[in-house]
Amino acid sequence: MPDESESSAAASQLKEWFDEARHRAIARELAAITAKFKEEVFLRTVLEGLESRSLMQRVHQCALAVDAALPGSFQQKVAVLRKLAPRLGHAFVSIFLCDFVATFGRDEFDFSMEALSFFTTFGSAEFAVRPFIAADQARALKIMRRWAGDADEHVRRLASEGSRPRLPWGMRLTSLVRDPAPTIPILEALKDDDAIYVRKSVANHLNDITKDHPDFVLQLLEGWDLGRPHLRWIAKHACRTLIKRGHPRALKLFGFGKKAEITATLQAAPASLSLGERLTLAASITSTAGEAQRLVVDYVIHYVKAGGAAFEKVFKWTETDLPPRASLNLAKTQVIRDFTTRRHYSGTHRVDLQINGQRVAQSQFVLR
Repeated sequence: MPDESESSAAASQLKEWFDEARHRAIARELAAITAKFKEEVFLRTVLEGLESRSLMQRVHQCALAVDAALPGSFQQKVAVLRKLAPRLGHAFVSIFLCDFVATFGRDEFDFSMEALSFFTTFGSAEFAVRPFIAADQARALKIMRRWAGDADEHVRRLASEGSRPRLPWGMRLTSLVRDPAPTIPILEALKDDDAIYVRKSVANHLNDITKDHPDFVLQLLEGWDLGRPHLRWIAKHACRTLIKRGHPRALKLFGFGKKAEITATLQAAPASLSLGERLTLAASITSTAGEAQRLVVDYVIHYVKAGGAAFEKVFKWTETDLPPRASLNLAKTQVIRDFTTRRHYSGTHRVDLQINGQRVAQSQFVLR
């Protein structure tokens, strides 16, 4: 899933994939599949109030409209949607098929889980499977452990992605937030998967767990053979939040555990800027050590809040092996703009340079 800036932009872009033209195209396909489809009912249900709906509201409304316009039982409607799925030709739009199952199929657990494993190959069922996990975690995870051995990588990924405790845009699985152990057999089964698509989901799942149980994840990863490149990549991606936070055990796991022997400066420019303008950061780092050092370099912006206090956000900069007595100059630019997840306020914003989890230099800029 995207970070906060990407998430805001993505939601706005994806929303337009559920525009009037798209809904009319879906209606035409359904009418071609079955003469029983009530096209006028479908279009009225999805088009009234369309502009005011968010991305996920549009996905859900499309599922509601299908239910209103298709006669028959839940299983009969799913049979029609199975025929529709390959005709949609759009992975994200196809998510409404999964939403339909999640909304209307909770009383038919096994049938619905099988339907989700089919629909996920057209558009991910990662959101739709979560109500089934919440309703009967043991039953759902038993099925998902089977999915981890499926021939289709989309189904295998669903086993990991759908059971993430804190999936962005998805309902939180509070039981798995409290105790993540039940999903570990799924992740262990998938950590050597041939598809990077699946392995990335394993890493993101583990990163979710680090937010509540960092030592649980680190103990697991310390038992992996991190000399194998794909496992090291998963582990590092899984620990990205911990590394940004300067977690000592996570830093040590990847060779960043020693305090950096360096001198450093940081300069933010311009000293004063307005919303929408570009901030440039320049860092100079010089080794004072007689041997090479592994360094993970991040920067931290202390954003001013509405009441005048500040909250900090850590951004990844780079990783490097710095030779003895050598120097390194870095530059980074970032546009200061509002997102749906973060508004900016006037005031002095501190910026820290963080190396191996330690704050080693600082600068500031004034946002007008």
